[in-house]
Formats: sequence, structure tokens, C-alpha cells
Amino acid sequence: MFAPKTTVYAHCDLPCGVYDPAQAKIEALSVKACMEKYAANPDADFRSRSVAIKEERSHQVKEHLWVLWTDYFKAPHFEAYPQLHSLFNDATKLAGAAGTKGTQDVAVADKLIAKIDEIAEIFWATKKA
Repeated sequence: MFAPKTTVYAHCDLPCGVYDPAQAKIEALSVKACMEKYAANPDADFRSRSVAIKEERSHQVKEHLWVLWTDYFKAPHFEAYPQLHSLFNDATKLAGAAGTKGTQDVAVADKLIAKIDEIAEIFWATKKA
């Protein structure tokens, strides 16, 4: 009675269309904007809020990257793109305490955005395959 009538196969948890590295990039761009606004405003209360928002957004970058890393990409992707694990590791560390969470250095945010762009390039290549 509960047996499926049709078996569906997908390389990810749901048929494609639910994953997109743009989510991580939007959050990373928000992190960078918080850093820039922090630098431009001497008000202590404003800066405090800016840091809190930046830290939340940095965590969201990690969440979006983790979902791509663990749910979308599968063994054949990692075989075809052996640098993928390192890219994700580097990007999530750049979004962590040793990265954008722990600094106001816009250059660190730029490095994070560049890593996300590299991941996105591979992501879109796999979608074409």
C-alpha cells in the first residue's frame, strides 16, 4: 500500500533546482558590506550592530556552503574536480572565526567571495553535465 508507484533517481536530495551557490555569495557580499559600513561609521552602537550582523551572515555563508558540499556534490563530482574539497574547506574557514567572523578586513571578505565564485564555476559546470 505504501510502496512507491514510481522510482525517481536524482544525484542530490531533491530533483535539481533547489541548490545554488548564489545564496552563499549574497551572504558573503553582505558580510563585505557590513565591514565597509563599520569602517565608515565611528558610532559605537552602529559598529556593534554591524559586527553582530556580519557574524550572522558569515555563519549563513557556512551553512549554504555546507549544504552544497554535503547534499549537492557527490563522489563523481569530487573525482572530476579533485580541488573541490579544498575549495569548500578553505571557503568555510574564510567564513569562520579565523576569517570574516573574526576580522573587519575587507580583503578577507574578497578572498571568501573569490572562493565562492570558484565553487560556483564548478557547480554550474556540473549542472551542464
